[in-house]
Amino acid sequence: MPEAPLPPLSLLEARVLGVLVEKERTVPDTYPLSLNALTAGCNQKTSRNPVIDAAESEVQAALDTLRRHSLVIESSGSRTMRYSHNVKRVFGLPSQSVALLAMLALRGPQTAAELRANCDRLERFADTSSVEGFLDEMAARPQGPLVVLLPRQPGAREARWMHLLGGAPAPEMFAAGSPVAEPGTASMTGTGAAAVRAAAPADTQALEARLSRLEREVAELKEALAALANAR
Repeated sequence: MPEAPLPPLSLLEARVLGVLVEKERTVPDTYPLSLNALTAGCNQKTSRNPVIDAAESEVQAALDTLRRHSLVIESSGSRTMRYSHNVKRVFGLPSQSVALLAMLALRGPQTAAELRANCDRLERFADTSSVEGFLDEMAARPQGPLVVLLPRQPGAREARWMHLLGGAPAPEMFAAGSPVAEPGTASMTGTGAAAVRAAAPADTQALEARLSRLEREVAELKEALAALANAR
């Protein structure tokens, strides 16, 4: 454990940690990751919020910072340097909490139910309440919280959780009616990690329309399954 609190991480530094945790569990044969593989993971167009376009030099700079705080370990492979995370030991977290923290770093604020679904490849949770239990523990850490529960959005069924690796959230995140962040694309070239922080929020009405559509599709699937079961 570090003797002093870690300084806030940039979005790219948090993204690097999230990718290392993700790939450790989903592609263990290629873990630890090379710089090239890590950059590709940071710039993925799917399962990322926001979508970014980081250069290898920027990812390398993020790795150097994380190494200074013992959050990343460098090892030498057969031809290239490889990198692994040290999140569990530095923060003293169980593997379930590490997976949740990584998913928040990769996809932004999410509800407990969304986290359970999105973490399925990293860690299996029995139910949503078990996810909430680990989140509550991280929110109440004596050394300082790692996550925070944001106010429920108007029209939303559940409140979203946000990681605090980058420091305290902006005050507008706690304002009633603040927009929900959606995946966007931000180039990091020239402006660095600050460009990602300025990603524009999506239209709330569009999100609500998407939710309604998904609910209708789920209902239709249930009806189709019921009809199939009755036919047997």
